[in-house]
Amino acid sequence: MKKKLLIFCALCFACLTTSAESFSQDAALKEISAAAAAIKTMQADFVQTKSLKMLGDKMISRGKMLCEQPNRLRWEYTSPYTYTFILNGNRVLVKKKDRSDMIDTSQNAMFREIARIMMNSVLGKCLTDKNDFRATVAQKSGGYIVTLIPQKKEMKQMFTKILLHYNKQQAMVTQVEMYEKNGDSTVIELKNLKKNAPIDAAQFKID
Repeated sequence: MKKKLLIFCALCFACLTTSAESFSQDAALKEISAAAAAIKTMQADFVQTKSLKMLGDKMISRGKMLCEQPNRLRWEYTSPYTYTFILNGNRVLVKKKDRSDMIDTSQNAMFREIARIMMNSVLGKCLTDKNDFRATVAQKSGGYIVTLIPQKKEMKQMFTKILLHYNKQQAMVTQVEMYEKNGDSTVIELKNLKKNAPIDAAQFKID
């Protein structure tokens, strides 16, 4: 009995060792980047959980996300409040109730970085540019978790790290975790994902 147990344990160890050796971070990053490049449009519902360190509280909000490569994004909160963020090229429109603010990202470095990272994170496009992030990959059931450490000053001022949860079956990022310098964190879960379906251009219209 003991001999059989030892053989079983040896086989399990051999399988684990083979699995660890066969995993390549570079190959995983290339796989995710290739999948991101193949996404022309993406639509999803999202649930956002914001954890506030000082208050020890969580705020949950819901909404819809639409994006179109290379630089169109609509991020719309529908509950418990309404708020819309639209990126179209170098322009951003922020709408809250009856107020609308337009921002030229070419004139605002911080806002340009935020807008770019928002879009690139949900698409999984920000993995290979070492000027933006230092990326490491870990395997998980059904996919990967990519940890991004900001390298640029603007992002370092805001985030300590960003985690992307990549689902291999869907070939998409399904969850984003953002950890802020002040100890707060935000988790965004993407649901009802749809890729490469036509999106009405009016969704990205900035007046």
